[in-house]
Amino acid sequence: MRIIGIDPGTAICGYGIIDVEGSRLKTVAYGAITTTPQDTDAMRLEILFNDLSDVLEEYRPDKFGVEKLFFNRNVTTAITVAQARGVILLAANQRGIPIYEYTPLQVKQAVVGYGKATKEQVIYMTMNMLGIREKIKPDDTADALAIAICTAHSSHSEDLRRRIQL
Repeated sequence: MRIIGIDPGTAICGYGIIDVEGSRLKTVAYGAITTTPQDTDAMRLEILFNDLSDVLEEYRPDKFGVEKLFFNRNVTTAITVAQARGVILLAANQRGIPIYEYTPLQVKQAVVGYGKATKEQVIYMTMNMLGIREKIKPDDTADALAIAICTAHSSHSEDLRRRIQL
């Protein structure tokens, strides 16, 4: 089972791809799709969509985990992240990849076992679980790998719920 995790953003969109073999998690690839402030909003979304589409085409994940929109005080940031999530969800949906969405609290709970864990704790546990020795940079990429781990741990029960609702 191959899973991609996505930490959405327009300036930096982290992605992390893992394989799940029984109870083992194996890192396949990770990185970030970046845009510049000189790009228009429309250009940034196009870059994000095209680059993510290339990643999905290359790695062909079976499941797609993405962070739910976390709405803080900065409305402008929330709007741009929402726009990024839109093209991200579109890229996955066009390829028929099942989408699983998780809050930051759910990701922290799945990776660290504590919903109020610090970013450093999440990065440490993500690296430990995946056997990564060098610090994952940027943080958005580490978050994406954590989302992939959360999807690996949580998606089975979500699949069962989806079947029951049908």
